[in-house]
Amino acid sequence: MAGSEAAWALANAGVPVVLHEMRPVVKTDAHHTDKFAELVCSNSFRSDDWRGNAVGLLHEEMRRLGSLVMASAEPAQVPAGSALAVDRDVFSDAVTAALVAHPLVSVERGEVKSLTALLTSDDEKVIFSTGPLTSPSLADSIRSLTGEDSLAFFDAIAPIVHADSIDFDIAWKQSRYDKEGPGGDKAAYVNCPMDEAQYTAFINSLNTGAKTEFREWEKNTPYFEGCLPIEVMAERGPETLRFGPMKPVGLMDPRVGKRPHAVVQLRQDNKLGTLFNIVGFQTKLKYGAQEEIFRMIPGLQNARFARLGGIHRNTFLNSPKLLDHTLRLRSEPRVRFAGQVTGVEGYVESAAMGMMAGLFAAAERLGRPIEAPPATTAFGALIAHVTGGHIVSGKGSFQPMNVNFGLFPEIAAPTHGADGKKLKGEDRGRAKKLALAERALGDLDAWLKKSAASAS
Repeated sequence: MAGSEAAWALANAGVPVVLHEMRPVVKTDAHHTDKFAELVCSNSFRSDDWRGNAVGLLHEEMRRLGSLVMASAEPAQVPAGSALAVDRDVFSDAVTAALVAHPLVSVERGEVKSLTALLTSDDEKVIFSTGPLTSPSLADSIRSLTGEDSLAFFDAIAPIVHADSIDFDIAWKQSRYDKEGPGGDKAAYVNCPMDEAQYTAFINSLNTGAKTEFREWEKNTPYFEGCLPIEVMAERGPETLRFGPMKPVGLMDPRVGKRPHAVVQLRQDNKLGTLFNIVGFQTKLKYGAQEEIFRMIPGLQNARFARLGGIHRNTFLNSPKLLDHTLRLRSEPRVRFAGQVTGVEGYVESAAMGMMAGLFAAAERLGRPIEAPPATTAFGALIAHVTGGHIVSGKGSFQPMNVNFGLFPEIAAPTHGADGKKLKGEDRGRAKKLALAERALGDLDAWLKKSAASAS
């Protein structure tokens, strides 16, 4: 994701770029193709609503900057309520075709084992954007270059089921609160209800099910809080899941006319609508345990799994210490980092950092001044997080982060609506998010104009 956006930004600025891809010469544990931007964890880029959600705002900012990922997502989009979800094959085909066809992009297949081997002269610049599944030899090269070990955590993969194996005598389609998605769709999710007894039995099975055993060197690796395995959440208390991915709010079981005790939601995974992934059910359960336990879910008792869940280790840099404000390595400015390895979490955030690295590198190569986007924008907030703009000295360690409005500078929350009535509770919260988003897009547009003027 990040490498694709970086290459696209560079090439569109008129800078020739060599895109190194080790697949299919060297494969990874999670990828199955040799395509660029292959999605392996989830098909959703999350909310596409820029007015009330930080990742939706990031989508809009990326579109305004000419994002390849956002352009490729549009023709690959599948129903997902207000979320942006794509057919993974259609999406990666579009990204790959665009890059291969660009006259300034050269693709070289094969493993790069050392970054320093690419730095053959002072003019050579490298953007490191290999993501969470970096080959061991290249990871060792980075550790040697940075002078310290990267940190690590686990990312887990949710299972996918065949749509025709879902029992719609039990399950039904509905988005929470009947919220409309693109085209007025109000039924983007499949819902599998549980009563209290079924929920309790399910939690007990998660707690006792056979789990993947970690190797010795993996045992002390922390999870990313935004992508916890389902059984880890269950271990935190019997009600944790019911207030998390299995919350029943905004849903009504049409069979009984009331809200269920808990709900498992599935989201369309491909454009044909033949596959659905179980939302929030990333897991480290063993395969046999997954099939047994997940078929306890009403509506999935006969489920056929196109892919079972899995788990892999992820790595990221101590970026506030190692990177400058344009994502260059302080100890070796010819090297930039982009994507998940910088300490952002999520496909969209990774792609956004790739775009920024590409824009910074292009400006440097062309001798054009460029500043990071303001911290009031989604781009700027992520860069500030990665480069230490929001890190308080001595207050905890650097950890990966999804984009969220908590990373943005404060703004005064509107106290009254357009009708003059005083705003309270959720209404005031929504108004504040809208104010943050409108400020962000205004500041981004001003930054774009300033950057364009500097380039002319």
